[in-house]
Amino acid sequence: MSQGPQLPLPFHSVAASRYREIEALADYPPVKLAAIFADVGFHCDCCARCCTRKFNGHVLLLDEDATWIRSCEPEALEPVPLPDFCDQHGTYYASGYTIRALRDPEGSCHFLKDRRCRIYEKRPAVCRVYPHMLHQEPDEGGSVDWRQISGLDQHGAYHCPISGEEALRLAIETKSFEEAVLAREIAYLEYTGQYFLEHGLRHVRKRYDDGLQRSQQGAEIEVMVYFRGSFERWVIKAGTAIERGIPADERKEKV
Repeated sequence: MSQGPQLPLPFHSVAASRYREIEALADYPPVKLAAIFADVGFHCDCCARCCTRKFNGHVLLLDEDATWIRSCEPEALEPVPLPDFCDQHGTYYASGYTIRALRDPEGSCHFLKDRRCRIYEKRPAVCRVYPHMLHQEPDEGGSVDWRQISGLDQHGAYHCPISGEEALRLAIETKSFEEAVLAREIAYLEYTGQYFLEHGLRHVRKRYDDGLQRSQQGAEIEVMVYFRGSFERWVIKAGTAIERGIPADERKEKV
């Protein structure tokens, strides 16, 4: 994948890192990943721990999954809880949508009922491949290497038989998903970087920190959510999404 246009900091440095990741991912052999999946032999035992924010945090939805959820239960969507950037006017920018959590101690997924997924047959891609994964992360000592299983030995059953054909299918699906995630993140960084250039904006870290702190105390903040190649405007109050407004290109520009 060729790198896109020159972007301002910090968009340029982050996008460059993601380009390197997607190139490394492309070189990773699916048969090698399949062998790891077969050796681990993960089997879901329906503990439902992975469907909670207490165990897994939030998930970033691919646009096609967010589009389908919006068509059937729009109230299930909200911006990812932590924005990436904040401009000098106090407007935040987030990479996409996640699924709302229920108001229970575990932060269960909106679609979880009696430890079962209500949309299992149409569940998002991230849920289909989980806990299989393929991206590079630092270990406790700071050494960066590939990780292929999320939450290893913390949930589910292991060392269950998986056929070579099924392991390869899982490997191809997982690699394809990770490539889609990185490609989407690169598109988000390039679009947001260009948006900042065209509108004379800059990322201000102090404004970012101060605004999030005020939001947790009850103040409202505006968040522009990247979705299907453009921004959608949301209002967040006390960490909760309370309003989805008009697309960014239809709103009045700030003076």
